[in-house]
Amino acid sequence: MLFRPGDLDGIAAGRISLAFRRWEKPRVKAGSRLRTPIGVLEVTSVEVVTRPTDEDARAAGYESGQAVLDSFPKRTGDFYRIALHLAGPDPRLALRELPPDDAVFAALERMGEWTYEYLRAIADNPGKRAPDLAESFGRETAPFKRDVRKLKELGLTISLEVGYELSPRGQLTLSSRPNALRKTSP
Repeated sequence: MLFRPGDLDGIAAGRISLAFRRWEKPRVKAGSRLRTPIGVLEVTSVEVVTRPTDEDARAAGYESGQAVLDSFPKRTGDFYRIALHLAGPDPRLALRELPPDDAVFAALERMGEWTYEYLRAIADNPGKRAPDLAESFGRETAPFKRDVRKLKELGLTISLEVGYELSPRGQLTLSSRPNALRKTSP
């Protein structure tokens, strides 16, 4: 579930506690947790509604129920009212600062050699565009980015506005591997 930056600001400030979406089937459920740039959001309820009330619309950052409906003019499916709140910071932020443990190395081992190759390439090319890094590995951008997100889940990489860089944990992980710091050419 994606959010506009202004909506995220409103959620962080406590001004927005609802979201509306038109879906063929719900894409979140009560209890879902969503990682966003402002932290982890928790979904507390998901309900089908016919028409948003003006009060609910204001809680979602809109002027009126009609304004909510007007913002989804060409979509089909049911109209969902999603209650949510900021549940806390993204746990990956703290993870980035921790030293790597056996679980990190075991996860990298399970995923394969590409993990260290990607870490090396990111270390050697901080801020390089994902499509350019992907091309250097002969990969399409979307699958490459999915793999980098796996490294991010372990607290090893940081997504920049353009490209990536290694977190302190990622740097320690890479430096602990023999020949890990040799220069790559992407």
